Amino acid sequence: MAETAASSLLRPPEHPTLPLDRLAPEAALRRLELTVVRRLEGFLQGDHLGLLTGPGTDANDARPYQPGEDDVRKIDWPVTARTRVTHVRDTIADRELEVWGLLDVTPSMNWGTAGITKRDLGIAALATFGFLSQRMGDRFGGMVMRPDGVRRLPARSGRTALYALLRRLLEEPIVPDSTDPGIPLSRALDDLGRAQRRRGLRVVVSDFITPGDAELDATVPTEWERAMRRLSVRNQVIAIEVLDRHEIEFPDVGDMLLRSTDTGFEGYVNTGDPRLRQAMSRAATLQRERIRVALRRCGVGHIQLRTDGDWVAEIARFALAYRRTAALLHRPPRGVAR
Repeated sequence: MAETAASSLLRPPEHPTLPLDRLAPEAALRRLELTVVRRLEGFLQGDHLGLLTGPGTDANDARPYQPGEDDVRKIDWPVTARTRVTHVRDTIADRELEVWGLLDVTPSMNWGTAGITKRDLGIAALATFGFLSQRMGDRFGGMVMRPDGVRRLPARSGRTALYALLRRLLEEPIVPDSTDPGIPLSRALDDLGRAQRRRGLRVVVSDFITPGDAELDATVPTEWERAMRRLSVRNQVIAIEVLDRHEIEFPDVGDMLLRSTDTGFEGYVNTGDPRLRQAMSRAATLQRERIRVALRRCGVGHIQLRTDGDWVAEIARFALAYRRTAALLHRPPRGVAR
């Protein structure tokens, strides 16, 4: 029976489960607009392009040099000499809004039972926000959270640059399930906040599952909550939580081998026992509720996407709700005209 259960397991993904041309239907997003709720840099809030073309003329903060990704002509030699670490200094384009997305590709994101993995659903979510932002001429960049560190993909504007970034995300090597989870989500959030000093929109895509954390009490802070609060102090943050249906609704499939992609633990359970399924579903529901409460305490926008759902429709509803929120926040006091 154990051999039968083991042979019924889904194979680990070896390639993307979603093609590039299906990531975000542009026709469905044509009438949508990404609304900025909070006050960011400048006054235009990304609604207009600058008069000058090119990378910009205003100097930005210095950051560590990324080999193979940064132009050596942008090396800041005075800062490099003082710190003895190679730094580059970006320039600020004449655009008001810069969007950065953080994608979690740790082993727990490889799961998916509806024809698409959580990892590829996260890329589709970033693609949707990318199309919404590039229509306004804003720059879109990405950061990939891997077990061995955070990889940075430079921010650029335009439809062609967005497709190039999405292709690089899809071609990112899949992390095997037996890999050590490595860095925590809190460190990746801190790297996102430190790498981009200029305020803007930050989109964080993850299942927000912390390896080894079995706490279900919503009043207990999560491992990444403090880092998320620090990130939301200066930026407008949207947290996209991706999950699979069978992570919260355990089916009756007889004896099943459960394996933790983060800790390596594995064991057989009888999913035909209704009490076991009810207990597992209740624990999963409490875990998701704790994540929801933590994100609400951080003051960030929260979208929950499922692999068996329509991610474009969910993000569209979220964008429309944000538009109404922005209208209420920007409404002048009673008796005061605009």
